Amino acid sequence: MVMNDDKNKVKAFTLSEMLVVILITVIVVGLAFSILNLVQKQMRSVRENFDSKTEAYLLKQALWRDLNTFSRAYYLKHENMLACQNAQNQITYHFYDKFVIRDNIDTFNVTIKIKKPLFLGKPQSDGELDAIELILADTTRAPIMIYKINSTESFMD
Repeated sequence: MVMNDDKNKVKAFTLSEMLVVILITVIVVGLAFSILNLVQKQMRSVRENFDSKTEAYLLKQALWRDLNTFSRAYYLKHENMLACQNAQNQITYHFYDKFVIRDNIDTFNVTIKIKKPLFLGKPQSDGELDAIELILADTTRAPIMIYKINSTESFMD
């Protein structure tokens, strides 16, 4: 008597078919991780660029507000400091290598390459100012230029 082999045969994939499936899966997963890595690098770059722009903008905004709120502003080169003052109050900005501190409260992570204080359009190394230009170390950024309207006190001394 001859047995029917079809009844006892289990349907399954061959070893070579399984190897092909595993190889394709490894390739797809490898590509997915490569793309994920590229997307993460891009997002990190976008975040760093955004943080840099935000810090520079916040510094510009704070300087503009303080220069235009206080009646007088002075730059002290030997202390690397900008002071804004009126009869009741004073706010200072200390410029360091990689950051700027406003009145020991706010810290702006901005690297400033060159500071150009001006009074009546002329460069000032020390003393009263009515404008200041800050050139950032990041050359892709435009310089920060802040000016104020002089009070009559500035012309009385």
